[in-house]
Amino acid sequence: MGVARGPLRGVLIGPESTGKTRLAEDLADRYGVPWAPEYAREYVEAGKGPLDYDDVDPIGRGQKAGEDAVLAQAGHLGVPLVVLDTDLVSTVVYSRHYFGDCPEWIEREARDRRGDLYLLHHVDVDWVADGQQRAQPGRRAVLFVLFETTLGELGAATAAIQGTWDERRRRAIESVDGLLA
Repeated sequence: MGVARGPLRGVLIGPESTGKTRLAEDLADRYGVPWAPEYAREYVEAGKGPLDYDDVDPIGRGQKAGEDAVLAQAGHLGVPLVVLDTDLVSTVVYSRHYFGDCPEWIEREARDRRGDLYLLHHVDVDWVADGQQRAQPGRRAVLFVLFETTLGELGAATAAIQGTWDERRRRAIESVDGLLA
């Protein structure tokens, strides 16, 4: 169980190029709530690549700061939900995958700040290149298993997001509606 705190956290998670950002924006618009983008994307786009283990700490800190900012915004607005385009669980998965380790504080915070619902994106959609951000289409299936396993280890509530774009959107809305009920 995650730490008791204000708004519920709906987290879009999974391997690259599975529609997380697109769906995060759509869900935030549908529910009229704030959303936090993935900080790693911002970090890479700022020219911080190629990434190595020393980048994991600042990525984790940036991700945490973005989550805190959107939670504060939601608290100010009095809305019951925030949408997160990934969270620290993603930082854990990618750090373990690429570097074989993850800073302990990130692992601890990922557990302590665990989302209320993870919309786990399957890799059944076409991979789309996106500059330096998306460069590993062949690893998506392996990463999916790592995400699924890590969420299971955390005891996180998950909903499978798969199928066509319309099916993905419908499943996400049904899942978020269930969370809010």
